[in-house]
Amino acid sequence: MHNPAPPVTADTAQERSALLVCALTSFLGPFGVSAINVALPAMQAELHLKTVTLTWVPTMYMLVMAIALVPLGALADRLGRKKIFGMGLWLYTLASLLGAVAHHAAPLLICRGLQGVGAGMFISTGMAILTSVFPPKRRGRVIGIYVAAVYIGLSAGPFVGGLLTGFWGWRCLFWLMLPLGAFCLVLMRCYLKGEWQNPDSSPFDLAGCVLYALAIAALVYGASISATRAGQALLAAGLLCGVAFVLHQYKSRHPVLDLRLFTANRSFAFSSFAALFNYSATYAVTFTMSLYLQYIQAMTPQAAGALLVAQPAVMALGSPLVGRLSERVPARLLSSAGMLLTTIGIACYTQLGLHTPKSWIFCNLLLIGTGFALFSSPNISAIMGAVDRSQYGVASGVAAIMRLLGQMTSMAMATVVLSLLLGNVAITPALYPRFLGAIHVVFCCSAVFCSLGLCCSLARGGQGDHKKGPAI
Repeated sequence: MHNPAPPVTADTAQERSALLVCALTSFLGPFGVSAINVALPAMQAELHLKTVTLTWVPTMYMLVMAIALVPLGALADRLGRKKIFGMGLWLYTLASLLGAVAHHAAPLLICRGLQGVGAGMFISTGMAILTSVFPPKRRGRVIGIYVAAVYIGLSAGPFVGGLLTGFWGWRCLFWLMLPLGAFCLVLMRCYLKGEWQNPDSSPFDLAGCVLYALAIAALVYGASISATRAGQALLAAGLLCGVAFVLHQYKSRHPVLDLRLFTANRSFAFSSFAALFNYSATYAVTFTMSLYLQYIQAMTPQAAGALLVAQPAVMALGSPLVGRLSERVPARLLSSAGMLLTTIGIACYTQLGLHTPKSWIFCNLLLIGTGFALFSSPNISAIMGAVDRSQYGVASGVAAIMRLLGQMTSMAMATVVLSLLLGNVAITPALYPRFLGAIHVVFCCSAVFCSLGLCCSLARGGQGDHKKGPAI
């Protein structure tokens, strides 16, 4: 006998609206990033960008977002997660307009920085909103849907980006962000009801935010010019600021980032570090393979995008299933299995040649995508499940910052390798053998990062695998 569907209550309506809006915004950021990665050669040709400058188009976005995530996560807990979420959408949408009309490197990089701030505002709050709305027993599947939306953005980005760039040029990718951002704003206004915050009258840790921003900026920019004395000085200054930030956080009565989460919570710490190494290993894959396919394999942007879509497509299809599975199977087992598959796939890319079959590349993309799908949802669920409700905003910010730091580490590593082995020059056919050698070095470094991530995933133990937080 057919059982009637349960009635839609105010709580379930709020859950559905929160999931819809947060999933759409989780699609928006990755779509813009992955679509623009495919358009990098077209940007280089039109704006006459050199190799190192070209790598700053994605790096600037991630750098500014990483700087903004920690303070924004703390502010969102105090001022309201929905408020910060909406402000970020506005800024991201308006910044896209600047990118669409940019005719020089400087305004393009400024646009990417502003987009990074906006994305940081809605990324640091989206996961916290979902965790606040949904009860722990259904958190795994919801996070799986959220992560799937990220991968759908990554999946659609290379294909749509390559298609649009091939027909209308790279600027249309920024124009496309305007209606997408406006649509998300309308949905938020109409459907995302309520507000989530933990009012706190304690002083905000401005000094900690400044030290954190200086450390991240000096380390990332210093890495991009590490072959110079100025770059080495910046790296040293970044390390000093990082040490000062850590010491300040331990001494502060109201730290912007409570480092005791890492020292007293094993599951949170090792899950976070596993995410850091995972993204350090995998983010440069799309960037490097996009350049490899278009330069060495002489593929068009459309064809390269269509091939690269294989990896995030598998992530998007697998993440909801893995999210449900993570409610029954320990995160340590699922995430570690995923890291192992990813390590194998990345190690295989060290064998790329001038005429590697595209079918082999496609199968390896499927392998890496499967590994990433197995890793991501259970790992994020473990991070959010390891803290109590009052720390959701901070935990969401930490999860995002680990992702961004990993992505920046990955891009910084690729930038350093390209600058050392190629120099700050345009990639030409005469340099293809050296470029292929640089690609091999990039993937060797990525395989090492992946191995470290596997160790962290195993080291977290069983703690927090099935932790049920407080009822919401």
